[in-house]
Amino acid sequence: MSSERVKPYEERMEKTINYLQTDLQAVRAGRANPHVLDKIRVDYYGSPSPIQSVANISVPEARIIQIAPWEKKMIKEISRAISASDIGINPTNDGNTIRLVFPELTGERRKQLSKEVKKMGEDSKVALRNIRRDGNDAFKKLKKSEDLSEDVVTELQDELQKVTEKYIKKIDKMIDEKTKEIMTL
Repeated sequence: MSSERVKPYEERMEKTINYLQTDLQAVRAGRANPHVLDKIRVDYYGSPSPIQSVANISVPEARIIQIAPWEKKMIKEISRAISASDIGINPTNDGNTIRLVFPELTGERRKQLSKEVKKMGEDSKVALRNIRRDGNDAFKKLKKSEDLSEDVVTELQDELQKVTEKYIKKIDKMIDEKTKEIMTL
């Protein structure tokens, strides 16, 4: 397992993975996914709140998200927030519930989404490499300040490299899975 000096960098890499996972959940692929609503906030008595805290969200069919606000007056607020967001779907409501119907993705849109997903993956890999660089720089400074031997510094750098490679593989796997999900008709 990783040494105490490598641990903080590994924790930062884990946060990068978690951030990527959250971003990937928000990418809509053919099927209705309630996570597309995660970043949308509605005005609830003066404070911006996530839709999940003011309504029940369900997926009754593969391409439909149904939102049932706990207070009827929230229907307009939720509809307005969804319309203003970047998910690209117009909400419809029947006075009690809001429905988001996700259209079937075109081949062109699927390709575009998979490019976006790959870019997210590349950005995350860059973040991991930056963390690795920070760690390597810190280890070199330790060599001077704590009088560590060249071998110990090299060992720490090797260990950090292995951790970085492990997380890059995780990112590749996540991107492959999301791309498959997008490209599946």
